[in-house]
Amino acid sequence: MPVHVPADYFVGMSPVPSPWTQTAAAVLESLGSRAGGLSAGERAARLEQYGPNRLPTPRWRHGMVTALSQFTNPLVLVLIAAAVISGFLGEETEAAVIVAIVVINGLLGFVQEYRAERALRALREFITREATVRRDGQLVTIPLEQVVPGDVVHIEIGDVVPADLRLLSLDDLSTDEAALTGESLPVAKQIEPVRAEAGQPHQLLNMAFMGTAVASGYAEGVAVATGAHTWFGRAAGTLAHKPHETDFQKNLRRFSDFLLKITVALTAFVFLANALLDKGLFDSFLFALALAVGITPEALPIIVTIALSNGALRMARDKVVAKRLISVEDLGNIDVLCCDKTGTLTEGEVSLHDYVDLEGARSPAVLLGGLLTSAPSADRTGNPIDRATLRRAADVAGELDRHEVLDRNAFDYRRRRVSALVKAPDGSRRLYVKGACEAVLDAGQGDGARIAAARQRAATLERAGYRVIAVADKPMTADTSRAEDEAGLTLRGFLLFLDPPKPAVRESLQELQALGVRVSVISGDSAEITRRICEAVNLPIQGQRVVTGPELEPLDDAALAALVTQHNVYARATPETKARLVTALGTAGHIVGFLGDGVNDAPALRVADVGISVDSGTDIAKDAADIVLLQKSLAVIAHGIREGRRTFGNITKYIFNTISANFGNMFTVAVSSLVLPFIPLLPPQILLNNLLSDLPLVTISTDRVDEEFLHRPRRWDIGMIGRFMVWFGLLSAVFDLALIAGLLGGLKIGVPEFRTAWFVESACSEILVTFAIRTRLPFYRSRPARLLAWSSLAAAALVVALPFTPAGTSYFAFVPPSWASLGLVAAVLVSYFGAAELAKRQFFRHVRL
Repeated sequence: MPVHVPADYFVGMSPVPSPWTQTAAAVLESLGSRAGGLSAGERAARLEQYGPNRLPTPRWRHGMVTALSQFTNPLVLVLIAAAVISGFLGEETEAAVIVAIVVINGLLGFVQEYRAERALRALREFITREATVRRDGQLVTIPLEQVVPGDVVHIEIGDVVPADLRLLSLDDLSTDEAALTGESLPVAKQIEPVRAEAGQPHQLLNMAFMGTAVASGYAEGVAVATGAHTWFGRAAGTLAHKPHETDFQKNLRRFSDFLLKITVALTAFVFLANALLDKGLFDSFLFALALAVGITPEALPIIVTIALSNGALRMARDKVVAKRLISVEDLGNIDVLCCDKTGTLTEGEVSLHDYVDLEGARSPAVLLGGLLTSAPSADRTGNPIDRATLRRAADVAGELDRHEVLDRNAFDYRRRRVSALVKAPDGSRRLYVKGACEAVLDAGQGDGARIAAARQRAATLERAGYRVIAVADKPMTADTSRAEDEAGLTLRGFLLFLDPPKPAVRESLQELQALGVRVSVISGDSAEITRRICEAVNLPIQGQRVVTGPELEPLDDAALAALVTQHNVYARATPETKARLVTALGTAGHIVGFLGDGVNDAPALRVADVGISVDSGTDIAKDAADIVLLQKSLAVIAHGIREGRRTFGNITKYIFNTISANFGNMFTVAVSSLVLPFIPLLPPQILLNNLLSDLPLVTISTDRVDEEFLHRPRRWDIGMIGRFMVWFGLLSAVFDLALIAGLLGGLKIGVPEFRTAWFVESACSEILVTFAIRTRLPFYRSRPARLLAWSSLAAAALVVALPFTPAGTSYFAFVPPSWASLGLVAAVLVSYFGAAELAKRQFFRHVRL
């Protein structure tokens, strides 16, 4: 949505009101700055005056807000209301017990959610953001937060603008302002004053705004506003957007809807049945409400948050930073990983091996052309090709200093070329062009045989393992140039670069294959060099063919979706092609991760299920990503995938345990309440049972996950979860009913002792069965985490001891059970555990999660 800013926007926020109306020199003078930038001392003083260059961020919730949010669940609110009514009816003890349990449960949720929020805040500190500025005339890289008004900032393609800039100089600069204005096309910029006192950002063509991305060219501008004083900072609230719903979130919502239907149906049935049986309208209501709480896994949000935050912290230790907690689980789900070869399969440290003419002889003239067309900031922030070229500048140092660059045409991914208009020592002008071989040869002149021979020479060099960049030139007479001048070129030779495969990449590819993740390479390089690298690292090429971008462009979406199932290596891919391939893989039913760190990767990062970038990548790539790697490595991604699957595994353990045990226990209570002359468990006892049996499961995120569970991606299956609930819930109910028969028919105990014994069995059975259903293996072959084991033992001991305490007898109406009752409970528990082990094997033999 377009953002309108009033004329007096900068008043009180910047030393320069309406800087777009003034000349560049006047703005510099008003700011007390100069083209060479500020000194270190001036910067420090201004940082003290204006504060850090930090955008307004979503405020972290105050602890009190987090605490109060624990009591906004509708069931909890109804429980509190019921407690108040009980108090008015004279049931003070029952009311106090209900309130106490609700408060304890809320405090547990508060502690865990507060810890998770702190963990997410800490994770964001891992991701670095930098800006390039002039300090005493020299270009230096500084943390983005240290940019101050008056700083002269250098921006180029791939950068996210770090502050509101009044442009001082530029070359073919255009910026993507969609985040600020909604404009879908890049906006071309100028340096001349704009005669507008007020307007919208897209009208102020001599300004570059914080948060927008450089789409082409490069420029330098003086910062006129930083942080909250920028247009983006003021508009941050209106520009916020809700992240798309992930696969995990969709399934969690479906699971919640599924539970709601069961809870409503069971609660309504129990209430109506008990009321009709004349067991008291309010008592029946309170009993039904307690059952609703009992069957609802109200700790699920806490468990999910704990598991995701713990998983995110463990991933961070492995150099994988999740920008959102939900991304932890999403990463574990992927079954296709798309990536470039450079820096992923290869070392990423490109070196210029040689520079040769068309005959294969070393040619200083070719190196000179490569150096003159390198970006001015390439020695610090430029692309790897330019950095590697500049490292050989000493080879032609004397000649290089005698040439003056008059104008530049920046690289873009449509032309795949870069050019520079140069003034030679004799005063003549020449346009030097550097770029991909096909792109330069397509702009060349000469007979077909000569161009064909040059293509063949380049292909031979690529088969030898070189990344080949062509250098060409042509005479010019003007003092300026445009991209359209890159025609009629004379090819001079080739720059030959080497980027060897990473030594450990074969093992990483094998690990990803073992995890059920197919690797798809989408490269901008030629088909020959892409094939050679894939073969060198033993990456199988499906279909025995490298598919090129020009082959993909004419295909419609349906044809592309069919093609991606048959091939996995692509070359000469444009940014649009990368995004289409990722979308096609998703259409084919895959969960797709995309690893990219350049501006050309941003479209694919946005459409991938999981966008993965690198901390050393471009700002625009990091902004588009869900996951940021502190080290670009397939091994690091494999560790992150394992952690995501481990997190998902532990979340499903809680769901399987609580939904089956709760359903079984509450089903038994509901059914027995229809045939027994008394309510089998009092509402406070049901609530306490629910609380104590959930306590050990709070530690489930620390549990070990069986290795076989990690070998392929897992997705939620609500139907399977429902079958598990019925299968194991009814199994639990069978043993509950056996206990009822034994207690009332065999031991003929009284109501208080019956409720006590059943409480002990119900809580302990849910704690105990965790160790059967937490693994598909026999329980003795899968060792649980110590914290889970000890917390379960402590909770079970508390359950058994509670009836013998004054608190248990006074507040929960327990009585000390006889040894005969406890013996029967123990026998039922052992039998139930053994039956659960057998049922588990049968169930998972026919069901695949």
